[in-house]
Amino acid sequence: MSLKVVIIGGGSSYTPEIIEGLMARHPQFPVEEIALVDIEAGEAKLRIIEGLAKRMIAKSGLPISLTATLDRRDALKGATYVTTQIRVGGLDAREKDERIPLSHGVLGQETNGPGGVFKAFRTIPVLLEIAEDISEICPDAWLINFTNPAGMVTEALLKHSKHQKVIGVCNIPFNMRTGISEVLHCQVEDVEIEFIGLNHFVFGRRVYVRGEERTAEVLENLMSDSTSYSPANIVSTGWSKAFLQSLRLLPSPYHQYYFKAQEMLEKSLEEYASGGTRAEVVKQVEKDLFEKYKMETLEEKPEELEKRGGAFYSDAACNIMNSMHNNLGDIQTVNVQNNGAIVDLPPEAVIEVNARMTRTGPKAMVVGKLPLPVKGAIQQMKGFEELVIEAAVSGDKAVAYQALVMNPLVSNEEVASVILEEMLEAHRTYLPQFR
Repeated sequence: MSLKVVIIGGGSSYTPEIIEGLMARHPQFPVEEIALVDIEAGEAKLRIIEGLAKRMIAKSGLPISLTATLDRRDALKGATYVTTQIRVGGLDAREKDERIPLSHGVLGQETNGPGGVFKAFRTIPVLLEIAEDISEICPDAWLINFTNPAGMVTEALLKHSKHQKVIGVCNIPFNMRTGISEVLHCQVEDVEIEFIGLNHFVFGRRVYVRGEERTAEVLENLMSDSTSYSPANIVSTGWSKAFLQSLRLLPSPYHQYYFKAQEMLEKSLEEYASGGTRAEVVKQVEKDLFEKYKMETLEEKPEELEKRGGAFYSDAACNIMNSMHNNLGDIQTVNVQNNGAIVDLPPEAVIEVNARMTRTGPKAMVVGKLPLPVKGAIQQMKGFEELVIEAAVSGDKAVAYQALVMNPLVSNEEVASVILEEMLEAHRTYLPQFR
C-alpha cells in the first residue's frame, strides 16, 4: 500500500520535526509522499519550510517526494495519514488570548485557561471543515491531531463530524517519560507511565522501568526538587513535599496552573507588565527560526527548535503512524474516546490514557476509577470541556459564558462576563458562529 502523509499547517515551525521523524522511521514506515498544506496567509512560511524539507530529504537520500500547496482538497487525495497543526489567527491571536485575561488578573493560559477556551472556539469549526473534507476525499485516512487544545478538539471531531478515525496527540506524556528516564538513568523506551486523566490535566499513577515499578523512587526525586519534566513553554516551580506525599500521583507540568495558580499568575503578570508574554517570546523564537530555515546550507532540523516548546510532538505523531502501519500493538499515550476506560467519566468523553496501537486504531487501556484526590478536579475539567465544545459548535453565547465560569482559572462570574465580551470582540474575525 502506498503511504502518503498530509501535514495540514505545513508552514508551522514544527514541521521539520515531523519530516525528521518520518525519515528516521524509513523503511519500517516507508512513506512515499509528503504533502504540506497551508492557507494563503501562511504561504511565505510554507515555501520556506518546503525548501528546508526538500533539502533534508535530499540529504537523506530516501525515495520520498514532497509537495507544498494551498489546495487542501487536492492534497488530501490518496492520503493514508493526515496530521493537523494549525493556529487560527496566528500568534497575534495567542497574544490576545494571554493579554486580555491578564488585564483582569486572570491567567490566560493558551490551552485550558480563557485563552484555551477562545483557541477552541476559533479552531473547532475549522477542524470540522477539515474532517468533512477527509471524510469525502480520503475516508480511510487516520486524522492525527496535535492542534491544541488537543483533547477538546479531538472530542469535538468525534462528536460532531462523520470522520471517526481521529486520534489526539500531546507531547506532555512524552516529556514526562523523558524527564523520568533522565532521573532514573535509563532509556526513555524502557519507561512506562500509567496515565489517567485529560489532555493537559493528566496524572501518572504508576511508573515502570522494564516492568519494574519505580513510582516511589520518582516521587522521592520530585520531592527533592531534582526533577523537572516541564517543556520549554512552562517554567517549573517545583512541588511541595506535602502535596506529593498526599497525592501519590505524578502531576503534569500544566498542573502548576491549577494547584499553584497564584504563583503562576504572579509570574505571568510580571511578564505582562514588562510586555513579555509567552506569545511575544514565541514570536521572536519563530522569527529567528525562520531566518535559519531560509539558509540554503541548512539540511537538518536546528537545535533552536527545542526552544519553541513542542519538543517530541514529532516522536509522538510518527510513533503512532509507524505502530498502526505495522500493527505493533505497543503502548502509547493518546487522546481517545473513553468507552468505559475511566468509569467515572462519560463513555463519549475524550480522555488521555495509554492505548495499545493496532492497525485498526488505538485500544484504550482500562484504568477503572479515578484516584479519589483528583476525581472531582478531573470531572470538573471534563464538564468545562463539554461546555467549550458545545459553545464552539453552536455559537451560543450563554454556553460560552458558562464555560468561562466553570473554568478553574476564572471561577468568578463577573470577571467571566467581562473577559467573554472583550475576547469575543477581539477575535470576532475568527468567530463567525457567535455573530
